[in-house]
Amino acid sequence: MLLQKDFNPSLNTVTAYGDSHLEINQVRFETAICFGPEGPIRELELRTVADIDAAVLKALVGLDAGAQDPMAFLDETPPVRPDDAPEVVIIGTGTRQTFLPPDVIRPLLQLGIGVETMTTQAAARTYNILMSEERHVLALLLPGEPHA
Repeated sequence: MLLQKDFNPSLNTVTAYGDSHLEINQVRFETAICFGPEGPIRELELRTVADIDAAVLKALVGLDAGAQDPMAFLDETPPVRPDDAPEVVIIGTGTRQTFLPPDVIRPLLQLGIGVETMTTQAAARTYNILMSEERHVLALLLPGEPHA
């Protein structure tokens, strides 16, 4: 029984992970990374979950982070979801699952972009499944702490 589609080397796939590293397409990373099924793998200067705020998430999904008019709320025009925005953002929070505060994920949820947090190992597996199903998913993965 076929459980997974044929491997496509042109898609970004999590090929391995450990407590302090991630491997995407057989390239090792020891920093936080963000990637989708296609395109570059971006290394991020995030060390912990506390470094993830609404501005980081909005920038990763391509929302305009430019200066906003402080009176814009009077227009009642909601932000516009980019055409290439992911359906869901999977956030791997290291070796322990840590939920993000509601105000951090609210801007994405308001646009209909799902946000799921889980351990990085679970996030890596979930990303691979969603990617293999041709879903438009974005992964933000923090490595765990290296062993002393």
